[in-house]
Amino acid sequence: MQDKIQKEDISFEDFKKEVLEDYKLAVTSRECSLLGRREVLTGKAKFGIFGDGKEIPQLAWAKCFKNGDFRSGYYRDQTFMMAIGQLSIEQFFAGLYANTNIDEEPMSGGRQMGGHFMTHSLNEDGSWKNLTEQKNSSADISPTAGQMPRLLGLAQASKIYRHVNGIQNSDQFSIDGNEIAWGTIGNASTSEGLFWETFNAAGVMQVPMVINVWDDDYGISVHARKQTTKENISEILKGFQKEKDTNGYEILVVKGWDYPALIEAYQKAEKIAREQHVPVLIHVVEVTQPQGHSTSGSHERYKDEDRLQWEKEHDCNLKMREWMISNGFATDEELSDLEKSVKKDVRKGKQDAWAAFGKTAKSENKTVISLLTDLANSTENKSSVMTLVEELKNNDEPLKSVVLASARKALRYVRGEESSAKTQLIQWMDDFVERTQPDYSSHLWSEYKGRATQIESVEPTYADDAEEVDARIILRDNFDKIFETRPETLIFGEDSGKIGDVNQGLEGLQEKYGELRVADTGIREATILGQGIGMSLRGLRPIAEIQYLDYLLYALQIMSDDLATTAYRSKGKQKSPLIVRTRGHRLEGIWHSGSPMGGILNLIRGINVLVPRNMTKAAGFYNTMLDSDEPALIVECLNGYRLKEKKPNNFGEFKTPVGEVETIRKGEDITVVSYGSTLRIIEQAAKELEDVDINVEIIDCQSLVPFDLNHDIVKSLENTNRLLVVDEDVPGGASAYILQQIIDVQDGYSFLDSKPQTLTAKAHRPAFGTDGDYFSKPSTEDVFEKIYAIMNEFKPSDYPKLK
Repeated sequence: MQDKIQKEDISFEDFKKEVLEDYKLAVTSRECSLLGRREVLTGKAKFGIFGDGKEIPQLAWAKCFKNGDFRSGYYRDQTFMMAIGQLSIEQFFAGLYANTNIDEEPMSGGRQMGGHFMTHSLNEDGSWKNLTEQKNSSADISPTAGQMPRLLGLAQASKIYRHVNGIQNSDQFSIDGNEIAWGTIGNASTSEGLFWETFNAAGVMQVPMVINVWDDDYGISVHARKQTTKENISEILKGFQKEKDTNGYEILVVKGWDYPALIEAYQKAEKIAREQHVPVLIHVVEVTQPQGHSTSGSHERYKDEDRLQWEKEHDCNLKMREWMISNGFATDEELSDLEKSVKKDVRKGKQDAWAAFGKTAKSENKTVISLLTDLANSTENKSSVMTLVEELKNNDEPLKSVVLASARKALRYVRGEESSAKTQLIQWMDDFVERTQPDYSSHLWSEYKGRATQIESVEPTYADDAEEVDARIILRDNFDKIFETRPETLIFGEDSGKIGDVNQGLEGLQEKYGELRVADTGIREATILGQGIGMSLRGLRPIAEIQYLDYLLYALQIMSDDLATTAYRSKGKQKSPLIVRTRGHRLEGIWHSGSPMGGILNLIRGINVLVPRNMTKAAGFYNTMLDSDEPALIVECLNGYRLKEKKPNNFGEFKTPVGEVETIRKGEDITVVSYGSTLRIIEQAAKELEDVDINVEIIDCQSLVPFDLNHDIVKSLENTNRLLVVDEDVPGGASAYILQQIIDVQDGYSFLDSKPQTLTAKAHRPAFGTDGDYFSKPSTEDVFEKIYAIMNEFKPSDYPKLK
């Protein structure tokens, strides 16, 4: 057996050394898991989920993981991260304790629970590192199977780099497309639709992707018989097996405790995926979970004695140990000594990590004790303040929150008093919050030069004899210029390729730029998003097209949990500047209504939400966002493609500003705020209101997230003193968000003489047909009557009731 895996170019002694190092790493990882669980149960950490039982498969995997490769995994891969040199003992425990120092806890800077891993793709200034010179891991997320769509895009990037010429700095991201995207998932999570969608898409696309399924027969407490048909994921995926002249997968099955067989399987998978760009499934069976699913429960509650005994006997570390002794790699005594040494190292690493975690809090604790003691000596409420001092002296919790909370409580006892001690305490509090809050809040948006709101606008320019064309032509010609000048850009979606999208905004571009850059996809919105996320993590500039805004709901979980949080959860060490293109507004029918904006706005913070009213504005947003390193959702007006717009002559150059509103009609009686297609209805109503001497000021939001950063709306309210927000979303949706921004953020209430109001669609979904639209969403008459009623309340003598 040892001959099967011994490399021809190294001696037995060298190979023996490698095997011993592998075993040492397996024992180290296991000991981290065991001590990690204890740290949770003793209260030092909040929650623990570990990779015990999967050590040996991950060691075999790591041997085939090369520089430039990417991992998209889940929270069981600690041994792998240790094996590729990206996770130390101290860093493992720093993650468990939620240390916010990104150098000490490089997996998320304390923003994610332990078991979530990543590598750093960016330099300190936000520029890309050379990803071909390091082993890479995309930042993990917790949602089950949520890592799968991104995996598809990470693999697709290799295909793009291998076959598309002219991409600037491509050697920073790929060497001839030789990189593999490796994914990991538990057997139970293969029940999720995201797994199946990704699996099918990769088989169609033929990309260099390897999926590891760790199969321990359970999904928490639920056995595989209730998870998977035939209780066997590789068995039911046999129809995907690649055959001659077909696409598909290579499917491998290997036992999780068989060290030599694992190495052989991974070497085979690597060769197929790396050289042939054929995806591979490695079904790793007979895996165990020595500590159960997590610290939230015990597997003794749902596994019988026979199963528990089998797991002890088939523990992968134990099996490797037995194999090593029987094949002469080490004696039992030598391995016992090694295991004792490892336990000592892990205990020390844990202690060092705990000390590092508590260093700041303990230092600040001493400072606040001193400040509160001075405060106590300056107030009549000395005893109350000294109670807080004694609590801090007895405080064993190395938590910054405990220290700050005590300082804040102390101010209650000296309210109305003035003293130098109080001033010093307040100064410390302000300084501490300013230093500390960013550890938990930074990088929701880019903090580098690519922030979308910092990109200057450029107006479209026109020839003197500029023609008016169907608005779709403006989009098409702008995309044409983008693809001509930016080889790293590509667009893909349902009907995006051959027919040039359903509204012809990409007409003829696939023929011009090829099927890889202007591509059709299957009907699978979640993995369309995943393609975009993965490719953007590898330096490409993808535009993922979701045919209609309503269909975004299929992909909303991926946008919310993955794309929107990439920069935040990596504390600025990764970025995913994906543009999501879609179209909506004023379409008819329950599932084509085009306006689930309230949910979208509140679920994808971290993504710019841009709602241009016409195609020139939309084209400008594409140009802006391609100069940005942030993600964006751009919603084109579905009923605007055939409307006429003047044709600019600076395609690819004009830019619509992000975070700025535009006043499209001046007036002095009332400010009306809206976006998208609804603005045309408001404009018509405004013309009709002129007949009754009401002058309406209309403001186009343009950008919902971020919203009106210059506070131009409140400047309008200073003049009109009245506000109406009109929106085709349901009551309490986007209108509530817009109103909150104006009233709460901009303090617009102080300039209002009338109650701020909203006019929205009805609470039900829109009905089909012209009449359905009229009775479901705001109409011109609705807008007219709403504004008139507001003016009637203000001055009934000038504006008598309509009814």
